[in-house]
Parts: sequence; structure tokens; C-alpha cells
Amino acid sequence: MADPKTPEPQAVTGNAGELHQTASTPETRLTTNHGMPISDDQNSLKGGRRGPTLLEDFVLREKIQHFDHERIPERIVHARGSAAHGFFELTESLAEFTRAKVLTEVGKKTDVFTRFSTVAGGAGSIDTPRDVRGFAVKMYTVEGNWDLVGNNIPVFFIQDAIKFPDLVHAVKMEADRGYPQAASAHDTFWDFVGLMPETTHMIMWAMSDRTIPRSLRMIEGFGVNTFRLLNDKDEATFVKFHWRPKLGTQSTCWDEAVKIAGADPDYHRRDLYESIAAGDFPEWEFGVQLISQKQADALPFDILDATKLIPEEMIPIRVVGRMVLNRNPDNFFAETEQSAFLPTNMPPGVDVSEDPLLQGRLFSYQDTQLSRLGSVNFHQLPINQPKGCPFQNFQRDGHMQTQVFAGRANYEPNSLAEAGEPGGPREDPKGGFRSFAQPVEETKVRLRAETFADHYTQARLFFRSQTEIEQAHLASALVFELSKVTLDHVRVRVLANVQNVDEALAKRVAAGLNVDLPKKAAAAVAPEDMKPSPALRIVGKYPDTLKGRAVGILVTDGADGAVVAAVRKAVEAEGAAVKIIAPKIGGVTLKDGKALPADGQLAGTPSVLFDAVALVLSEAGCAELLGESAAVDFAANAFVHLKAIAHTAEAQPLLDKAGVKPDAGVVDLAQGADAFVKPARTRQWDREPKVRILA
Repeated sequence: MADPKTPEPQAVTGNAGELHQTASTPETRLTTNHGMPISDDQNSLKGGRRGPTLLEDFVLREKIQHFDHERIPERIVHARGSAAHGFFELTESLAEFTRAKVLTEVGKKTDVFTRFSTVAGGAGSIDTPRDVRGFAVKMYTVEGNWDLVGNNIPVFFIQDAIKFPDLVHAVKMEADRGYPQAASAHDTFWDFVGLMPETTHMIMWAMSDRTIPRSLRMIEGFGVNTFRLLNDKDEATFVKFHWRPKLGTQSTCWDEAVKIAGADPDYHRRDLYESIAAGDFPEWEFGVQLISQKQADALPFDILDATKLIPEEMIPIRVVGRMVLNRNPDNFFAETEQSAFLPTNMPPGVDVSEDPLLQGRLFSYQDTQLSRLGSVNFHQLPINQPKGCPFQNFQRDGHMQTQVFAGRANYEPNSLAEAGEPGGPREDPKGGFRSFAQPVEETKVRLRAETFADHYTQARLFFRSQTEIEQAHLASALVFELSKVTLDHVRVRVLANVQNVDEALAKRVAAGLNVDLPKKAAAAVAPEDMKPSPALRIVGKYPDTLKGRAVGILVTDGADGAVVAAVRKAVEAEGAAVKIIAPKIGGVTLKDGKALPADGQLAGTPSVLFDAVALVLSEAGCAELLGESAAVDFAANAFVHLKAIAHTAEAQPLLDKAGVKPDAGVVDLAQGADAFVKPARTRQWDREPKVRILA
């Protein structure tokens, strides 16, 4: 949006202001590491309220640099990652908008390396916490590497990078006790959230089913920040980047995610690796939202604000390419762990915007790699080297230098070529990277634009765009998280903020906590009602297929092999994987005397690891399983996690003991294996009110 008339300076925004009183003594004031008092710890120094962040902001640089170097060698955030190789293929040229060859040469396949990650936990944490997922793609283009570093959520918690260390400190393990690991349900995180209303939109996403994904193959990816595309005439177009999974966006139930963590802490990592090894290659569509300056000015929010998204109904996503991951890393450490992603890696024709969160990221990522990988030469590691083009310059030496340079030319300009000696590479004014000529002649300030002040309208949009099922899950997630908070005033402040999102939601959460609803928090800008965006939902949008999913078949001695074969055939015909589960890993002997090997042992392969299950039991086998809690849990958990359950008549006593009640998702295999396939394609949402109490 166009920059409004500059209002009176304001030190801080939101509820954090209640804690920011002028320090009267040296003992109480905030300073740099060298003792200089800090006047504003909420905003980075920018060239105008909506201008770029200035390199001279040493307060920002000191704060982020210290944060970047807090731990070695593990990443401070996004430490637990899984990755794969593949390719990007452009299907529609964007030559009208950009000169980047990777976005203009239709049909060309560009090598990629993509890393997925959780955010809050350490490298040894679990795969399935309620958490944002990182989605980082390194494209080895013919014009250098392009690192599109984003998340599976299109918005972020904060508006200005100067608050990033505070956000991460708040959500990570509490400083005095070293827990909880990979969890946001604790005092310090929600204290930060309550004091920073700008987090509210992201909190709606974080408490939604988006943060408990079924698989890394089933998450969306977003560039989060607003970027620019520049064409041959240096004309700029704002752009938002999107990755959309061909398998659809799918999630787990919260109780299921918790139990998966105990059954298989490496659930997502294993799922990605095994699917690629089996030739079931994950694929995403690549889309862009293209926004002219005129369109940006007309929007009711600021596209430079990373806590805002552009609804697809306002600006449609234009699909222009695809990404396929088809090869697992040969060595986890050398590739997945040593990979380094930098938002500053962009081909000519792609450029940044003045988004203050992005501006800070441009510094932070490079600095982090220097600490984590220990050398300015981390770009020479094979996984980080450009593959589509050579790299050469006059940078020399440094720790872990692996290149051997010949000749005297280590400076530029030089005239050594006139003497017949190698003179080295030269700049390319025409084909090289050029930044958009954005005017920045304004007063230096530590302020935010007024257009960043609305913290609730889009949070309300997101919540009211969800189905009733998803709204109930979101409310229940807030109840769970706030139930872990021990400081009453923190819960009160969060509930006061949530009332600005939706009063009915706030009442549901307060009732779930059995506390009184506090007075609504004052909003800097009164929230408005936007037209709901169905594109923001998950439920009801699953592809009508079993492709990419997994079905577990529990068998016992004496089971009917023909029924097992029929279920396997029907499921595999849909593109799903099948695993045979038996009481013992050695497998079972079927009714016809044939041996059936097992892929997993019952106690170690619970139903939470599958999208649907079939119980093919003999009468004697079922009778034996009635005394095995793992078998009862296998059926009971499948039922409460809303999964389709197929069974033989002999399995009925086990279903009865597990509390499995007849519904459309419980299928007697006497009807045939094909009758099981349709309900197995999705969750049985109608069952949920019968198996759990939601907020």
C-alpha cells in the first residue's frame, strides 16, 4: 500500500508497550553488549517507514549476530531436517515479468535439493510435534543457485527481523530448565504471544491442523515474504511463491501425532525416504501470485507485512512449474546436514522487497552459516556448489579453502591480460544481478508503517474460513496449549487478544479452560470482516485417492490368504503402500498352510502409522489377541483417529472389546475388498463427535 502521512513517532506497538517504560537508572535500561542504551528494541532502522533496512543498524546486527552464533554446529532453528534431490521443470514462461532463465525457459529441468524441517526442536527431537515445517528449495540454475527458503505456513509470527531472536528464545526450551523440547505449550512462548498481537494470525495457523502434517509429501510450501520479479526492462512485479503438493494437504489428529512420536520418532523422515526409494516420487506444483504496484496499493493490507497473506480469491495462484523429488541423499551429513540455504541466493531477474523481516533474513542466514559450517568457504561443499554454472571471483584463502588458484590475479580491476597473463573474471553489467531502483530518500526511523498495525483482520479471515471440524480442532489446540501455561496473567492476555479474532472462539477456549473470559484487548486497528477464503481449508480438499498413503493389514495364524491378497490388490491398485502386521515378526501361517512374512510386529507397529487398517484374523487368532493390549489398541486407536477399518467376521470380538462401533468407515470384508477402498481415502469426520470431546 502507499505510505500514509507519517504520524507521531511511537516506540512500540501492541501490548508489549505496557512493559516498555522509560528506564530511569542504568541498572534497568536495555543496552548493547558494549553498554550503549537502546531506545527501541521493537523496530529495525529503515529508510522510511516502508523502506529497506539499513546496514548501519548495528543494534539489529549485533542482536541477530549474537543469536546466530549461540550454538554450534546444529542449526538454531530448523535443526531437525529431512531432504531429497530432484528437479524443477518450468511449464509456463514468465518472460513478461522476469529475465531469470529458470522462470523463462519452458521444459528445462533444473536440479534441486529440498530440505524439510521442524522449527523449534533440536536435531534429535521428534518428527511430529505441533510445529511449523520449513520448506527450503535450492535450485541449481544456470545463473547461480536460487534458494527459495520458506515454510508450510504463508505468514510469520513477527513483522520485523529484530524480534526474531526474542521469538525463538521464547518458543525454545525455557532457559532455566532446558525443557520442553519441540513444543510451544509453555509459559515463555505464550507470554511473548500475548505481548505481541502481531503474532495472532500466525497463531491461528499454528493451532490449526497444518502444523501436524500427515507427511512431508503432503505439505504446502510458501515463500512467506514478498519478492520482486524484474524483466529485461527492469520493470518490477511483486510476487509470492507457492508449492502445492499433488497428493493434497493432509494432516493427522492431535492424539495420533502424539502417539506416532512414541511409536516412530522418525515417522516423517522414514516416510519421505521410503516413498522415494519405492519410486513413489513426491511432486509439487509451483505457483506464483503476481501483483503490480497498483494492485498492491489497492489491497486493504500491506504486502510488505509478513504477517499477512494475499487470499487466492483476490489474486489467483498461477501454476507455472512443478518439482519432483526422485533421489535420496547418499550421505545424510554431507548433504542434508551441511546444506546451507541463503535468501540472498537469487538469479538475476528475482529481487527482494523492503519487507523488514526479509531484510533481516538477508543478513542472518549468511552469518549463521559462517558459525555453523565454520568457514567463509562453505559454498565449496559439494551440496552447496552451483551445478548449472561455474563460480569464480577474486575471493581467496580462508579456513578450509579447497580450490587451488593459479596466477597473480586476486584483485579487480587488473590489467594483467594486457601482459598475456590470466586476468580473471569480469563483471557483467547486462546479464548480472541488478537490484530494483526503489527510491529510498526518506528520514531514517525506527518505526513501523501504519499499514502494519492491523493484527486481527486476517487472523479472523483464517479462522472463519475453516470448516466446523477445523475450527473445533483449532479451539481444542488453544485449550491444550494454554492448559500448559502456569502463569494466569499470560492466559488472560492471550484470551483478550483472541476475542479480537472471534468472540465465539474465545468463549470456547475459555470454557475449555474453565476460566472467565477477560475484557477484549484494545486493538490498534479494529478488525474487519473479509470474505471467507475456502482455499485456506484442508478438510474436504483431499484428493479422492489412496495414492501416497499406507494401509496396515493385521493378520494371525489361520487367516484367509485370499482375503489378504484381495485387500492388498485393491489398495495397491490405488497407489497406496501395504504392510503386513503380525503378532510376531516371523509372520504367520495362513489357513492354506502357506507362510506369510510380516513387515512389522504388532507391539512395534501400531495403527497410528497407517492411514487405514484391515483386520484379517482367524477365530483362534482373534481369541488370542483379546488378551493382547497392543491388538486392542490397534483397533481402538484406528477408530478414534477416524480411520477406515476393514475386518473379517472372525475379528468382531476384538472390535467389540476395542469399542469400535459400526459406521460407514467400518467395513465387513464379506462385502469385498473394494468396499474398503472408498472410506479409506479420507478420515471419517462424522465419527469424531462420538469419540472425543472438542472445545
